[in-house]
Amino acid sequence: MTTQEKAARPLVYAHRGSSAAFAEHTRAAYLQAIADGADGVECDVHLTRDQHAVLLHDATLDRTCDGTGQVADRTLEELRLLDFSSWKGARIPDAYGGKSDQFLTLPELLDILRSAGREIGLAIELKHPSPYQLKLEDRVLELLTAEGWDPATSELENVRVSFMSFSPESVKHLLKFVPQSAVCQLVDDVDVQEIREELGLGALTGGALANVLKAAQTEAERILEHGEAGLAGPGIDYVRQHSRIIRRWLDAGRRVRVWTVDSDEDVALCRDLGCQELTTNRPARVLARLAAGSQAAR
Repeated sequence: MTTQEKAARPLVYAHRGSSAAFAEHTRAAYLQAIADGADGVECDVHLTRDQHAVLLHDATLDRTCDGTGQVADRTLEELRLLDFSSWKGARIPDAYGGKSDQFLTLPELLDILRSAGREIGLAIELKHPSPYQLKLEDRVLELLTAEGWDPATSELENVRVSFMSFSPESVKHLLKFVPQSAVCQLVDDVDVQEIREELGLGALTGGALANVLKAAQTEAERILEHGEAGLAGPGIDYVRQHSRIIRRWLDAGRRVRVWTVDSDEDVALCRDLGCQELTTNRPARVLARLAAGSQAAR
């Protein structure tokens, strides 16, 4: 695909790698994303007890491996002993490594991306609440700098690095060190009932947490309205419900990176709105859908 053709369609980021094909955040998922032709990949970062940045979405281990407990309570060496891929039930090709090779640190993902043989994006989500608070951001920036990351351009060799968080405090902290164009404020609507059910909270505790999250959402929307962050990261449900807000952000010069866009209908919606970046579990399918849409428009 030519540079002109890529510019005419949204960029496609692989959500936790090609996570529909292989277990999320694993070596196999990221190697498949590169093979699929993804323009970039997304990852979530937590800190271990010994301050390594590791690629996991949840603050706990239970959902995505054979361990239990808090990520922050484990050392990197302890995490290396766990199985992070078998739960998916997908056979991993020999070229993508064995079961013990699948768990990744942030520097290990950078090594994979530097070997892609082409320019590629990396969207790093800083996960909050974190027991290490804003030390999470500082540690990630320290690791990237040691790897050769240039804060002025937010580039590391062939890798374009951007940073994301739902936490307005995280975003404000990142903006002290990172170009505005490389900072993404994530935003989504707060569903009180969903929060209570997902976390098993009672009415009082769930309501209190929802109020905190609603306040964060309001501040996140303010950050985007005022252009403090150059990238807006709405969830696809938010895009469906608030298309007028999305258009306003686009008209004001914000880049809009939507997550998680898997269906043909959602791809079409985002493309028609003019969203510049789509994050998906299925990068090959979304790229094919965008290519088909471009051909049909000719």
